[in-house]
Parts: sequence; structure tokens; C-alpha cells
Amino acid sequence: MRVWFWVMLVVAVLALVAWYLSYTAARLDRLHSRLEGSVSALDAQLVRRAEAVMELAHSGVLDPASSMLLAQAATGSLDFADDAEVHDEVRDFGIDRERATAESALSQTLRLTLTPDAVREIETHKGGHALTQRVQQAGQRVVLARAFHDDAVRAVRRVRAQPPVRAFRLAGRTTMPRVVDFDSDPAAIDSF
Repeated sequence: MRVWFWVMLVVAVLALVAWYLSYTAARLDRLHSRLEGSVSALDAQLVRRAEAVMELAHSGVLDPASSMLLAQAATGSLDFADDAEVHDEVRDFGIDRERATAESALSQTLRLTLTPDAVREIETHKGGHALTQRVQQAGQRVVLARAFHDDAVRAVRRVRAQPPVRAFRLAGRTTMPRVVDFDSDPAAIDSF
């Protein structure tokens, strides 16, 4: 009687541990899928922002110097999105430092060139208001996509920091995700 009790207790504990590990592994897998989706969404929003800025730069409503600065910054951002290998790399590793630097440069150029006076001047032209609104909305979507991505990174890191996850290597060989660090402040854009 005593032996069967201890055997059943050990089996029950092992079943409970196996269930917990299976549940945690499935949760971690869902979080990694959410993370991949958020990285892809952020990448898409960065491309849309750069395209909106490029459209504004080539519209003819800006002075030549501002157009050139915006076009160069947008081109620098779009160069990172053109290659098919980049999409795989973004999905697997997130936004790298070079891309973050290009995105920061685009944000800084937007703040430099799109002052409130410049925006008022742009909006006096036919279609100018639509162009500024498109850039503004694209900037806001970048901020939201970045917030969702950083939230997904924190959730994955929180689960991966748990001792059972580390001890049983439930994350496998997946790289540790990192938050995206670039200047996405839409302060100047939001003022118009």
C-alpha cells in the first residue's frame, strides 16, 4: 500500500511538472510569434513613414534644401527595407543598429525641416495638407508599432528569465530579443 502511494505521488508530481513545462513552452512560443508579428509591423510602419516623407520631398511644395534633406533621410531608411534578406533578418533579429541610426536620422530631419512655419507654408499649396497629414499619421503609427514591439520584447524577456525556462532551455537557441532604440519622437510632426 505504501509503495503504491509513493509511486502514484511521484507519477502525479512528474505529470504536473511535465504539464507546467509544456504549458510554459507553448506560452513562450506564442510570445515569440507575437514578437515576430510586432517586428514585421514595425518594419512595415517604418517603410510607410519613409515613403510618406519621400512623397512629401518630391511633391515640390518644399524649398529645395528641405526636399533634398528629407529625400536623403528617407532614402537612407528605405535602403534597409529593399532587400529580401533584410525581411528575414528583421524577423529573426529585429531592427539592427544601422537601421535604428537611419530611422533616428529621418526623425531628426523631420523635426529640422518641418517647423510650424514650414508646415503652414506647405499647407498653402494644393494637396499640401494631405501630404503633411500622411507624414503625421505615419509617424504616429511608427510610435504605436514601436510601443507594441517593445511590450512584446518585455513579455518574452520576462518569461525567459524564469528559472525553469532557463534550466530546461525552453527557448531553445532563439536569440534574446531586444527593444528597439531609435528616435521616433513625433513632437514636431504632431504640432501641425
